[in-house]
Order: sequence, then C-alpha cells, then structure tokens
Amino acid sequence: MGWQLTNVGAVADQITDDYGVSLATVGLFTTALFVLHATLQVPAGSAIDALGARRVALVAVAITLLANGLALLAPEPGLAIGARALAGVGTALGFLSGIDYVRSQGGSPFAQGLYGGVGLSGGGIALAVVPLVEDWIGWRAPFASTLVVAGVAGVALLAGPPDSAGARPARHETTSVSSVVRDRRLYGICLIYASSFGLAVVLGAWVVTLLTRAGGYGDAAAGAIGSLILLGGIVSRPLGGWLTRTRPSQMTWIVVVSYAASAVGTAMLAVAGSLALSLAGAAILGLASGIPFSPAFSAAARIRPDAPAVASGMVNAAANALIIVATPLLGLAFSLPGDGRIGFVVVTVLWLAAALATPSIKELVPRKT
Repeated sequence: MGWQLTNVGAVADQITDDYGVSLATVGLFTTALFVLHATLQVPAGSAIDALGARRVALVAVAITLLANGLALLAPEPGLAIGARALAGVGTALGFLSGIDYVRSQGGSPFAQGLYGGVGLSGGGIALAVVPLVEDWIGWRAPFASTLVVAGVAGVALLAGPPDSAGARPARHETTSVSSVVRDRRLYGICLIYASSFGLAVVLGAWVVTLLTRAGGYGDAAAGAIGSLILLGGIVSRPLGGWLTRTRPSQMTWIVVVSYAASAVGTAMLAVAGSLALSLAGAAILGLASGIPFSPAFSAAARIRPDAPAVASGMVNAAANALIIVATPLLGLAFSLPGDGRIGFVVVTVLWLAAALATPSIKELVPRKT
C-alpha cells in the first residue's frame, strides 16, 4: 500500500502537464484511491476475520496488478481516477491483511510496528524513486513502478506460511460489525491514528510540490527530502511497538510528545528554506509521526478481541477519511499566496490540537489486571 500513497504526488507537476489537468485534479487521483480504501476498511476486516489474512492479501495483490495495468493504457484523467479507485480496493484488503497476518502468526507489538514501518516506507521510497523513473518513462512511472512492487509482494506472500484456522478470533454469537462500529471505546483510538498516519500521508503527498515551488528545489532533491517523512516510519513504528510493550503506562505522554515533535517538523518544512532546515524537518516528522501506529492497533485489538481485524479496519478507516478530505484541501493551498506554505502551517496547528486531545483517551493505556 505504501508505494501507492505517494507515487502520483511524487511527480504531481509532471502529471498535470501530461494529463492536461490542474493540481487539484491530480489530488483527486489520490483521493479516488482513498475513497475506496477508507470505505472498505470495515468490510475488509470482516473478510479477514472470516477467511484468513494471507488469502485476502493474495486477492489484494491481484487487484493491485489489474488496477495499475489499466492505468498504463493511456494518460486519460477518467481512466486514471477509475484505476486508482480500483487500486483502493486492493490497498484496503492488503493493509489490514498485513496487520492481521502479523498478529495471527504470533507477532508482538514490535513486529506489528516493523510491518507498519516497512509498509509505510514504500511511500517514502516512491517519493525518491518515481521522479527518477519519470525521467525515463514519463507519466507511466507511478503505475509501472507499482506493478514491480506488487509483484515482489505477491512472491513473498506465496512463500510465506499459510493461514491457520486456529489463529482466527473466536467470535461470539453476539459479535457483529455494527457492534464494533458502535463501540465508543474505539473512537479515541481512531483519533490517535487518524492524527498521526493521516496527517503524515497528506504532507507526504504534497511536500515535493511545496519544496519545488516555494523552495526552488529540483525534483530529485525535493523527492529525497520528502521521502524521509515516510521512511522515518521504519524506525518510529517499531519503536512505538517496543514502547507499547515496555512502557505501557507512559504511552499517553509518549504519543503527546510525538505529536508535538511532528508539529515542529512540519513547521520547519513550511519555511521551505535551506536544505539543512528542510532535511531536519522531514527527518523529525518521519521519526515522530510513526510512534502512535502500534499503540493504536494494539489497543483496537485489545478492546475487541472477538473481532480484531474489524476493529483495526475501523481505526484505519478514520485515518483514511481524513486523508480523503485533507489531501485536495492542501492541494488548494497552492493557489494561495506562499505556494503551499499556508497549508503546511495549518497542519502544524492540527498536530498541536491532537497533542492536547490525547490525554483524554484512556483506552490507549492497558488496564491493570
């Protein structure tokens, strides 16, 4: 999934020229993916709980290959939006399958964080790699590169251990999808993950455009800097898992600090100033924003052990709903004075608001038994 978060945004200006559309329309390419991705989170979780994570993940890979193959047919906006929507079906099934596959195979919070870090790093790598591929194959770069990544994922899945019926949750007769969705204990966890993952992805989608327009950076330099936002998850998401296991009683304040640090990193990027300042901002943001990943999904599974994938789907749906709304809005900020800086300042304020709200979310910390 990670690669498809930013593969289009990495070459947004070039896509506008090749497709003959505005930046706001290019933002819809990402929005189309996330609309289906967000809408199908809870149904995908229900399918995983019933059928097994590996089976559903293999279906996700097949859908991803089909969607990106279609997008390669022609540089037509309608075709791209439709293909990206289909790709959102694949990412919905794939992301949750990965989380539940780790859990069902006995993975710890650290292992879940490692999965999340590696998965999200795909988006960071795409920011650095896709602009280079675009120089070679033009508008096809986002979609052709995704075919390669999805093919590798499919081979890895086929080589992995099969689903185990004994690893599926023991669902009670009273368990239903609606009962999970109505569970108010999950709402605070939704806020935590939406604030971290959601805002990081929105920033990752537009950071290259900010640095090239407002900072005068070249595409390669801007892509390399922007990639740190998502590549930092390789470190921060496993770190969040380790802290979940070793410092459970302190997780509230650890998450608060991660939001505050993310605000600092975003503000540094908003300046679009020197190379050193932008590098530092992207690195701080990447290292801080991934911390809440494992605490959020561990809490969701702990709250609803009868339907862990559905609960995880609900949490992830909240983050993607934020992405759907905020990605085109941040794109519109580039039509205002400052070449996008105003939008990045607004996101800085949102990080601080999330930090202030976190202490009220009691379900983040496990109850003592």
